[in-house]
Amino acid sequence: MSAQHIKIPRLVKDDPWLQPCTDDVIERIDRFRRRLNSIKSDFGSLLKFASAYEFFGFHIDKANKRFVYREWAPAARQLYLAGDFNHWHETSHPMWRIEFGVWEIYLDFETYKDSFVHGSFVKVVVLSDQGLQKRIPAYIRRVVQDETTKDFTGQLWFPQKFNWENDHFKIDNSHSLFIYEAHVGMAQEKEGIGTYNEFTLNILPRIKKAGYNAVQLMAIQEHPYYGSFGYHVANFFAPSSRFGTPEELKNLIKTAHEMGIAVIMDIVHSHTVKNINEGLNLFDGSETQYFHAGKRGEHPDWDSKLFDYGKTEVLRMLLSNVKYWLQEFHFDGFRFDGVGSMLYFHHGNETIDSPEKYFRQSVEWDAVTYLQLANHLTHQVKSEAVTIAEDVTGMPGLTASIAHGGIGFDFRLGMGIPDFWIKYLKDIRDEDWNIYEMWNVLNDRLPNVRTVAYCESHDQALVGDKTLAFRLMDKEMYYNMRVSDSNLVIDRGVALHKLIRLFSISLGGQAWLNFMGNEFGHPEWIDFPRQGNDWSYKYARRQWSLVDDQSLKYHFLAAFDREMIRITDEYNIMSSGYARQLNMDEANKTIIFERGELIYLFNFHLSNSVPDYTFFVPEPGTYRIILNSDNALFGGFGRVDDNTEHHTMIDKHTGQNQLMIYLPNRTALILNKVR
Repeated sequence: MSAQHIKIPRLVKDDPWLQPCTDDVIERIDRFRRRLNSIKSDFGSLLKFASAYEFFGFHIDKANKRFVYREWAPAARQLYLAGDFNHWHETSHPMWRIEFGVWEIYLDFETYKDSFVHGSFVKVVVLSDQGLQKRIPAYIRRVVQDETTKDFTGQLWFPQKFNWENDHFKIDNSHSLFIYEAHVGMAQEKEGIGTYNEFTLNILPRIKKAGYNAVQLMAIQEHPYYGSFGYHVANFFAPSSRFGTPEELKNLIKTAHEMGIAVIMDIVHSHTVKNINEGLNLFDGSETQYFHAGKRGEHPDWDSKLFDYGKTEVLRMLLSNVKYWLQEFHFDGFRFDGVGSMLYFHHGNETIDSPEKYFRQSVEWDAVTYLQLANHLTHQVKSEAVTIAEDVTGMPGLTASIAHGGIGFDFRLGMGIPDFWIKYLKDIRDEDWNIYEMWNVLNDRLPNVRTVAYCESHDQALVGDKTLAFRLMDKEMYYNMRVSDSNLVIDRGVALHKLIRLFSISLGGQAWLNFMGNEFGHPEWIDFPRQGNDWSYKYARRQWSLVDDQSLKYHFLAAFDREMIRITDEYNIMSSGYARQLNMDEANKTIIFERGELIYLFNFHLSNSVPDYTFFVPEPGTYRIILNSDNALFGGFGRVDDNTEHHTMIDKHTGQNQLMIYLPNRTALILNKVR
C-alpha cells in the first residue's frame, strides 16, 4: 500500500517522533482488533468471556439443588475434591473431565447440606506428572491460613448477599484525583495487622479530613508472604483474609463511597508467586498451563512466574479478575502494577532510546494486547472507572485511546519525579540545586499524556530507601520535633518538605498520589515482620498519634498538605494545562509561574530572603496570598503577612504589570487576583 493511502494513527499525528513506527502503531491496533473479534466470535462478547469466575470455582446451582465446582487443568490425569465435607479423603470424590481441559463435580444439597457449608475448608487434589498434590482452587474466593501449621487452605464462602443498596457512587470527573495510597494491614498504630473494619472506622475519616477523594488500596489479592507488600499474589479472586472477610472489604468500599471517596485497587497481573502449595505454579503438573516455559516464564528480579498472555484461558482468567473486582466489590478502577515489566522481555531493564526500540525490540506484544483488553473491559464494565499504569519505560501511547494506537490507560505514574527528588536530596547540595532542571523535570510530559504526580510512594518508605521527611531530617526527627524545639536540620526539613510537595503537585501532572503518613512526614521506614527483625510489627504500622499531638511539628505538615490539596482542588489546577513560566532567578533560586488562575512563587534559596521582590504578572489588579508555606500555622516563621493586598504597578521601561512582595528563603507563596 502506498504511503498516501495509509491512514496515520492519531498517536503518530500527535507525536511526529513516532513516524518511523507508523506501521507498528497500526499493527498494535490491528492485533487488538483481531484478538477482540476472536473473543467475540468464540464467546459472544468480551463481557461473557470475562465472566469465567461465574463458571469456574464453587457455585450453588439452585435450579438443580446441588453444588458445583469446576477447574481448568488440561494436563492433569485426574482431579479430586477434598475437604472437611469428606474428612479430607484425597480420592473419594473424583471430578469428571469435560471439554477444553475443564473438570467438574456436583454435590447434591440433600446429601451434603450439613457438611459442604459456608466456612468449611476445601482443596483440589491433582494427579499429574508431579504426583498427587493438594492445591488451592484457582478461582477460590477465600483463602485462610492456619495459625498453627501456617498452611493456606481454600474456604467455601456462601454468605448472605451483600447489601449494595444506594451505592451509586461515580467518580466526579469535574474534580482532579487526589489519591491516598494505603495498606490496610499496616494502617493502624497497633503492632499487628490492621483489619478492613479498623480501616473503615479509623482511617477513612482521616483520608476524608485530609482532603483526598480517592484511596488506592494495596495488598488486597491474597498473598502468602505478608512482607511482599501484596505484590506476590497467589489467589487472584480472594481478598486477603488477614484483614477480614470479603463482606468487610465491601463495607469498607461502600462506606468510602458514602464519604465521596473513590476506591482504586492496586491490581497485580504482572506476575505471580512461584509457590506450589498456594499458587498456580505447576497446577495441572505442567510448566505451561498459565506461564511461559523456561526462563521466559520467570522474572529474574522478582523470583516469580510470568503469565503467557497469548493463551486464551490465561487471558480469560485475568480479564475475569478485572471484571470480578469491579462488579463484585464495586472498586472504581485499578492501578496496574509492573506495567513496564509486562511490556518487554527485558522488563524495562534496558535503555530505550529510539521509537523503533519501543515497538520492535523485545516487545511482549501479547502483554500489550492484554493491557488494551483490560482497559477496554474496565471502561465497558464501568465507564467512569480509572486505570493507572505503573510504567518506567515511557511506552508511547500508554494513555492514548486504543483506537488511536494507544493502550488505553487513563493515567501513567510520573515515576521520574520521586527519582529526581531522591537524586537531589542524596547527591546535590542545596546551593547547587538547578532551578531550570527542576522546572524541566516537573514539566517533562507530552500534553496529552495524563500523569499522576507524586514525590514519594510506598517504594520510598521501605527499608533500604527513605521518604522525603526521613532524608531531610533523619535521626533529628526522634529528638527535635517538638513545637518548642529549635533545630536547623528540622527547620530546613519542614520547609523543604512543604516546598517539594507543593512544587510537584502544582507542576507535575493531572492527578496526585500520596502514601499514607507521608503527608505529615511520617518518620522511619516500613519493615514488615521477618526473621531479621524477630518478626516484629514495630515498623509495619502508622503512628497517627504523632500527627494528633499538637505539641509536635508533624501536625504543621499535615495542615499544610490539607490546605495544599484544598486550593489545588478548588481552583482545578491539575486540569488547567501546563504552567506558564513568569520568572527564573538562579541567583535567588526562585521560580515564579502561573497555572490556572493562580501565581506560584518558590524561593528555594538556603539563605536569601528578598524584600520587595519584583516580578512580572500577566494581568493588572490586586492580589492576595492564599497559601504561605512560612505561615506559623504550617510550622513556618510567619515572616510574611498573608492579609496584605498587593497591587500591580506598570514598569516604565517595559510597560509590563509587576508585583512587589517580600519573598523569604525556603518559602512558597500562592497568589490569587481578587480584583
